[in-house]
Amino acid sequence: MKQKPVAFNRASLWGNEISYMKEAIDTMHLSGDGPFGKKCQTFLEKKLQVSRVLLTTSCTHALEMMALLLNVGPEDEIIVPSYTFVSTANAFALRNARLVFCDVRPDTLNLDETKLEKLITKRTKAVIVVHYAGIGCEMNEILRITQKHGVTLLEDNAHGISGRYEDKALGSFGAMATLSFHETKNITCGEGGALIINDPSLIERAEIIRDKGTDRSRFFRGAVDKYTWQDIGSSYVLSDLLAAFLLGQLEKWDAIHASRREVWSYYHEQLQGWAKETGAKLPTVPAECTGSYHLYYVMTATAGEQRALIEHLKAKGVNSVFHYLPLHESSVGKKYGNFACPVTTASSERLVRLPLYGGMPLEEAERVVAGLKSFKASSVRQAA
Repeated sequence: MKQKPVAFNRASLWGNEISYMKEAIDTMHLSGDGPFGKKCQTFLEKKLQVSRVLLTTSCTHALEMMALLLNVGPEDEIIVPSYTFVSTANAFALRNARLVFCDVRPDTLNLDETKLEKLITKRTKAVIVVHYAGIGCEMNEILRITQKHGVTLLEDNAHGISGRYEDKALGSFGAMATLSFHETKNITCGEGGALIINDPSLIERAEIIRDKGTDRSRFFRGAVDKYTWQDIGSSYVLSDLLAAFLLGQLEKWDAIHASRREVWSYYHEQLQGWAKETGAKLPTVPAECTGSYHLYYVMTATAGEQRALIEHLKAKGVNSVFHYLPLHESSVGKKYGNFACPVTTASSERLVRLPLYGGMPLEEAERVVAGLKSFKASSVRQAA
């Protein structure tokens, strides 16, 4: 019998997701900021040791809230790594800021802190870092640089919900940070996100922006007798029905991350010899970092091998994918100027993501490793 293909990602149920959703339906509190949403926020605040967490409809919307809270406008520059998802940049482009693209490190694919300071000008309002694959950026140096220049530090932590840097949770370093609960992330509710606020002075306005620009949160707390339009904003509040699903996942935090760690570690151990033989690179985890095990990738020795490897694995019943295309090379990105990000370009042409999801059977990981080991990189190079 032919084996089913190894899925690149698969969402899984871990505990009380369905029963909590039924409870939300039975109580008929389906809109946002209900009992499940509040429990999720409290859970995350305690787990991550942060001042405030506000659930949002997506990580993208949490990023947009960041830009609104900073009053970003046309006179401002925002430094963004070129190797990231478009939402990281879009949130600030929507406020007409000028994007300044920074290259990434060749080892972690995180924003290269050695290239950061020369990009800062008098117009720089913020630097947003992305903890790629859930491995922390070099936060001590980045904090030193941003504090020296009086620039706000932000974190896009879509990949790193359980990651740590020097035993401090990712997402707890910048003035604000974001999380993603998209179907592909470690902990999910299908579509969802969160804004982490580490600067207490931003909390009250964040609540207003998140709820259509009104002070409805203060009204429900009894702080005002009626709520009115106070600021610009939008509808960023996550439905309590989705928050119910999310709580079921959060309660299984340790089990989910242990499952992902098992597969990630298996890949990392089993592929060491293959990487040496083929000249491929495997992920680097600096000593000061604890990863979130969000994704595992291999970096082929040459650009021509990327597509060949993906097709080879597909033929073996293994679904693998490339990742981000350089933002600075996109049609929109070029409007902000000519930026040299050679590591971003080279990485985009060589990186292949392997299947990895919570609850993934080790037998599937074994098939992935077998597929990689049967790949003849030398033949691809000879053909080129």
